Amino acid sequence: MNQIIKIEIDGQVCMGQKGQYLVDVARENGIYIPTLCNIIGMKPRGACRLCTVRVNGKLMTSCTTPISNGMQVETKSEELDNLRNGIIELMFAEGNHFCPACEKSGNCELQALAYRFRISVPRFPFQFPQRDIEAGHPLLIKDHNRCILCKRCIRAIKDESGKSIFAFTKRGPKVGISIDTTLSAKMDKTLAQKAVEICPVGAILPRAQAFRSPIGTRKYDKTPIGEEESSKKDPVAL
Repeated sequence: MNQIIKIEIDGQVCMGQKGQYLVDVARENGIYIPTLCNIIGMKPRGACRLCTVRVNGKLMTSCTTPISNGMQVETKSEELDNLRNGIIELMFAEGNHFCPACEKSGNCELQALAYRFRISVPRFPFQFPQRDIEAGHPLLIKDHNRCILCKRCIRAIKDESGKSIFAFTKRGPKVGISIDTTLSAKMDKTLAQKAVEICPVGAILPRAQAFRSPIGTRKYDKTPIGEEESSKKDPVAL
C-alpha cells in the first residue's frame, strides 16, 4: 500500500508517495524545477545540478532527493537563480554552441533555459575547445561541440542485451560521450530516433536531415520551457 507524504514547496502544500523524488512531486503539483539531465521514469544521476533547491535550509538536488514528511522546500530565490544562471552560462562558455545555425534551435532545452533565465552573454570567457564531429555511424551524427555530458543518452539508449550504446571516452577536460561502434552496429531507425529525442541539446542528430520544423512551429516557439507545469496548476496560464 502506497504511503502518502505531505511536504511544502514554496509555501504550497503538496502530496506525494513514499520513495518519490522531489522533482517528480513538484512537477505533479504544477511546480517547475529546471533540469537538463533528468529523465522521467529513470533513476536520477544528478549530473547537471540545475535542479538544486533548498530543503530544510540545505542545498540539495531535487532529482536525487526522496521526499519525507514535513519537508520544507524552497525552489525560488535570488541565490538559486544565480546558481542556475551560472551553470547554464558555464555550459555555453565551455562548449561551442551557435544557436542560429543549430538544427535543434527552438527544440533545445539548454537554449530554452537561457531564454527563461534571460541569459544573453555568459559572464565567463568562451573556451572555444577543439572538438570533432563523429559522423561514422550510418544513422546518427554525434557533435561533441554541443554535448553537455548530461548522460541521458548513456542511461536511456541500450542494445537488446541492456548495454549502453553511448559511453564516456577519455578523461579530465577531454572527456566526451561517443557512440560505441560495436554495440550500435545493429541499431535500428526507431532506437536512433529515440537517441535524437533524448538528447536535450543538438549533440545527437539524424543523418541526412536538417531543419525539419520552420520557425514558429518548434517546441519552445509555442510554449516556453516550464510552462507545462504552470498550466497544471492554473489551466488558464499560458
